[in-house]
Amino acid sequence: MSSALTADVLSLLVRREATVAVAESLTGGLIGATLTTPSGASAAFRGGVIAYATDLKAGLLDVPKDLLDREGAVHPEVAAAMAAGVRLLAGATYGLAVTGVAGPDEQDGKAVGTVHIAVSGPDGAIWQRDLLLPGSREEIRETTVREGLDLLRGVLEAYVGEHSG
Repeated sequence: MSSALTADVLSLLVRREATVAVAESLTGGLIGATLTTPSGASAAFRGGVIAYATDLKAGLLDVPKDLLDREGAVHPEVAAAMAAGVRLLAGATYGLAVTGVAGPDEQDGKAVGTVHIAVSGPDGAIWQRDLLLPGSREEIRETTVREGLDLLRGVLEAYVGEHSG
């Protein structure tokens, strides 16, 4: 995993006096592990939820059950709801969530490599990235971590850029 990307994200969060929490499905804790690798991560990382089972997405993260029933767990609106849910649950400034299909088999009719990433911000804004990733299960998971951190970095850079003197 890119330690430079992780360091950038943590530095931006600290400069912004902001925190992040993560809600992970297909990555199974890899984003949280990546964010907590550098020393000093506790200044910006609140924690995370690994909601691998669909019922946990509803029960822990407040993803609407009717949305899960209608669309399944792999959907952009589910990622957005997970991000908002973990942000509120953890009392973080930002929530970062990922859901998707790492393989080897499709899920709910969604192809292997389908990934939805969302960041929820303090003003209720949602930023999203929807991907169809190639590669093995491990490659899809690792790329999802990078893409999620990259999305968060972009959100934070835009904010810092807009609000710097």
